[in-house]
Parts: sequence; C-alpha cells; structure tokens
Amino acid sequence: MYLDGADRDIALPSYETAGAAGMDLRANFADRAHVGIAVGQRALIPTGLALEIPKGFEAQVRPRSGLALKHGITLVNSPGTIDSDYRGPLGVILINHGDADFTVHHGDRIAQIVFAPVMQVGWDLDHPLSDTERGDGGFGSTGRG
Repeated sequence: MYLDGADRDIALPSYETAGAAGMDLRANFADRAHVGIAVGQRALIPTGLALEIPKGFEAQVRPRSGLALKHGITLVNSPGTIDSDYRGPLGVILINHGDADFTVHHGDRIAQIVFAPVMQVGWDLDHPLSDTERGDGGFGSTGRG
C-alpha cells in the first residue's frame, strides 16, 4: 500500500522483463525532492510503500547491478530481509562506495525486491553430524583461494 504523502504517480515495483526475478523499487520522497549521498556515506531512501508478505515468505532487497557498476552504489545489508510480520515503511539503505558523490532523485530505480519462501528450523544439539567428503574443512579448503 502507499504510505501517506507518497507520490502515487511513481510506478509500483514491477518486473522489467519476462524472466526477471526481482521487481525494481523506486525512490519516493514525500517532499518530491532528492538526496545526495557523499562518498563513503549511506542514506535511508523511502519507497513510499508498506507491504504485507504472506506467512512462509520473505522479501529480499538487493542492489541494482547498474548502480553498483557505474556509480559504486549498493546496499549496506545485502540482501536486506523483510520478514512476513513487518508492517512498517519499506526503505532502502544505500551506501556510496564510488569515487564521486551521488544523488538519488525522486522516482529513481534504487534496488530490487525478490520474494522467496522461508523455512524455519529448530536446533537439535544431541544429534551427531553426518560425515561428508569435505568434513570440517573451512575457508579455502575446497581449492584455490
């Protein structure tokens, strides 16, 4: 749903191609302004939306590859998870890892949202771990790097 003060002329998230996994999220500033993000800084960008995710699902907010490649703009917490019981405003935390200040304008595509099933598990501390070929080999144990 749109939040109070949101610009309803800003497009709802949508799939840009038939094979797209994510829908593009757009900046939706209540004052129809813009926000500058200096190099190394971060900003919470509003989408003007709140949503209700069905139980058993989550929404993942992910960076847009074009913004990352061209400007060094990505998400601080990537992917950002939105739980099915959250009902507040949908915002995107962008960070500028680029080499120049960046401006987010009202209506800009800023991130993607992907919906995925969630499985909740329990802990069984008394059950022994099964053997695998890898075993307890850690970082770099399967090859170079």
